[in-house]
Amino acid sequence: MAEAEEKEIRSNEESTDDSEEDESEEEPKLKYERLSNGVTEILQKDAASCMTVHEKFLALGTHYGKVYLLDVQGNITQKVDISPVKINQISLDESGEHMGICSEDGKVQVFGLYSGEEFHETFDCPIKIVAVHPQFVRSHCKQFVTGGKKLLLYEKTWMNRWKPSVLHEGEGNIRNVKWRGHLIAWANNMGVKILDMISKQRITNVPRDDISLRPDMYPCSLCWKDNLTLIIGWGTSVKICSVKERHASEMRDLPSRYVEIIFQFDTEFYISGLAPLCDQLVVLSYVKEVSEKTEMECCARPRLDIIQPLPESCEEISSDALTVRGFQENECRDYHLEHSEGESLFYIISPRDIVVAKERDQDDHIDWLLEKKKYEEALMAAEISQKTIKKHRILDIGLAYINHLVEKGEYDLAARKCQKILGKSTELWEFEVYKFKEIGQLKAISRYLPRRDPILKPLIYEMVLHEFLESDYEGFAMLIKEWPGDLYNNAIIVQVVVDHLKKDPQNRTLLRTLAELYTYDQRYGKALEIYLTLRHKDVFQLIHKHNLFSSIRDKIVLLMDFDSEKAVDMLLDNEDKISIDRVVEELENRPELQHVYLHKLFKRDHHKGQKYHEKQISLYAEYDRPNLLPFLRDSTHCPLEKALEICQQRNFVEETVYLLSRMGNSRSALKMIMEELYDVDKAIEFAKEQDDGELWEDLILYSIDKPPFITGLLNNIGTHVDPILLIHRIKEGMEIPNLRDSLVKILQDYNLQILLREGCKKILVADSLSLLKKMHRTQMKGVRVDEENICESCLSPILPSDASKSFSVTVFHCRHMFHKECLPIPSTMSPLQFCNICSAKHRGPGCAILEMKK
Repeated sequence: MAEAEEKEIRSNEESTDDSEEDESEEEPKLKYERLSNGVTEILQKDAASCMTVHEKFLALGTHYGKVYLLDVQGNITQKVDISPVKINQISLDESGEHMGICSEDGKVQVFGLYSGEEFHETFDCPIKIVAVHPQFVRSHCKQFVTGGKKLLLYEKTWMNRWKPSVLHEGEGNIRNVKWRGHLIAWANNMGVKILDMISKQRITNVPRDDISLRPDMYPCSLCWKDNLTLIIGWGTSVKICSVKERHASEMRDLPSRYVEIIFQFDTEFYISGLAPLCDQLVVLSYVKEVSEKTEMECCARPRLDIIQPLPESCEEISSDALTVRGFQENECRDYHLEHSEGESLFYIISPRDIVVAKERDQDDHIDWLLEKKKYEEALMAAEISQKTIKKHRILDIGLAYINHLVEKGEYDLAARKCQKILGKSTELWEFEVYKFKEIGQLKAISRYLPRRDPILKPLIYEMVLHEFLESDYEGFAMLIKEWPGDLYNNAIIVQVVVDHLKKDPQNRTLLRTLAELYTYDQRYGKALEIYLTLRHKDVFQLIHKHNLFSSIRDKIVLLMDFDSEKAVDMLLDNEDKISIDRVVEELENRPELQHVYLHKLFKRDHHKGQKYHEKQISLYAEYDRPNLLPFLRDSTHCPLEKALEICQQRNFVEETVYLLSRMGNSRSALKMIMEELYDVDKAIEFAKEQDDGELWEDLILYSIDKPPFITGLLNNIGTHVDPILLIHRIKEGMEIPNLRDSLVKILQDYNLQILLREGCKKILVADSLSLLKKMHRTQMKGVRVDEENICESCLSPILPSDASKSFSVTVFHCRHMFHKECLPIPSTMSPLQFCNICSAKHRGPGCAILEMKK
């Protein structure tokens, strides 16, 4: 039995993390480590009975009456021999300078760790508890309480004597006391009491729930969360009590304070200790279970739970089973839970072991994520907390993540993560590339290789290209297109592609890729030949980008065959590099392409290719008749005789009619319209365009024996020729379709003309009247005369320099001004006087409008 137990102890020396179930996917809230160093040495020879925690040190009491002062790592700093029997309680004030100790043989000591003051007392019964005033360091707070069968308060008097007073007795042994601020809470066999030290009044009594449990075997656990909140754990019951001030109107003979239970719930196990954690509770539980082998009840591992109190219940946040030495022999009273408020440290004390529980930090969180192979979450957590984590590096986590993905066979995701994790480190990139090569996954990482900042060794990129060239031509072509040409040795890759083309000369993918490689290497001529052979869409872009017009002088037909529209646009845009004559000459044996080029040239400029207009007549007639007539109309350099000859040979009536009319032979053109096209509307339209009376006469003569033509003339002739001329020539008795409608239309057109003339006449009269009124208003206006105006006859200033002298001035409506004496005397025949200047210029004489005299 002892050998098995020793083996178990050795297996748990390094950590108690194994206490958590390995299969659990929920992350623990706390981490655990065994308090070792001096503690290990102590507990090998002795057993822990109690311990108290200060932020600076620990104080451990043992069953053999020793008290050890320890640092937070468990190293012994001081040893005090108190008694030969069990130490029941150790109490420290808030400063950590004074300590109270009580033992099973009734001894009580209160002394200063750094001063000579000391109190000794031995009682005739075991003293279970001692608690010094939290502010014991102050002179007016020299107080402490002890608990056995009575709860005694000791106060230091002015004569440096200790005066005892009984606070409570008669309800069995006092088994726990906690002093916080001005409040003392203690537990006896009946329940928990709270005393207000200011008023020296007991303000509450909280009875224990399960009276069947022995209070010495299942002691009460007390813990102050703050100065006004007390947490009580007893048996399986937890109560959280709040001390509140009583309203003055309710006071009467009652204490000034009262206690309200704000939370209350039961647990599954017996409570051995309590401690607050923010708004949650840390509960140390004693567990019993039935052995599968003996079917008898035995002690199980204690549990440390984090519980969230709720108004009527509680929620378990986490629960850890702890493997402590000798847990099989421990009872509920053997476990204690102490905590350090400043650092959220929780000490689980048992007779043969002390375990420290700590809140897990971000490093612990990352450790757990890595243990569970949640690398993505671990990496994210490390990035968020990179300034606070101490144990982990983002790069190490990232590399582990990449390795994990590779092991799972998720090669593409692993390669994609390389971009973010490897960053700008060329060494890491090259290491990872070789790793992917070893597992045959260079293709997976190829898409994510850096191309700028950093740039890897050319060998890396060439190695990837060789991999693709051996198995995937399309992928190889894609990389060549995406990667800049300076990443690898172009000549080496070109040679490899050429070797592959020897095996498959018609492979379009390899040919296209070779053209791109030639382009990177500035061998544009070879690239152009391949593009033209492949009829590749990038050929025009290549010509423009690298100014390869000298290389395409003898390849114009190939370009036109590939894409005539783009080729013509390119040639016309660069006439200064490839002349029109050169293009026409190159296309001499391909008249259909020659026509496309010349047609586009004519559309851009009617005069540039004028010497080819005669040739274009035949080209339009052969390949593009719809555009022949527009060409004949727009061209001023086209030989009309040649055009007429070609159109007559091909019996192009519309074109022939246009040419005849343009050459002045309108009668022949009209005749062709009527005889060849037999289209009265077109004939009428033609006659309207020419506006020649003789043509109308010819049209009437031709149509007079053709009723459909007469109908057409009657419907359209009214506005150009007097319809009477046509009507008088119609033979009597001839049947004309829709004659009545045609006559009605003629009358309507005539009425419309009359209305238009009357309307125009009214408009003219109104305009004349308006202009006359405007002239009258203008002539009625005054004319400004000042020193700058001159006499138009003598050219001297119109106004005399001496304003006192008399003067006479005549001003005409035309704004010309004369001295009175400078004007000729008007004749007796015409008393009106007119401006000599305006009369001489035949602009209409202006009558004098004003005579100024002084």
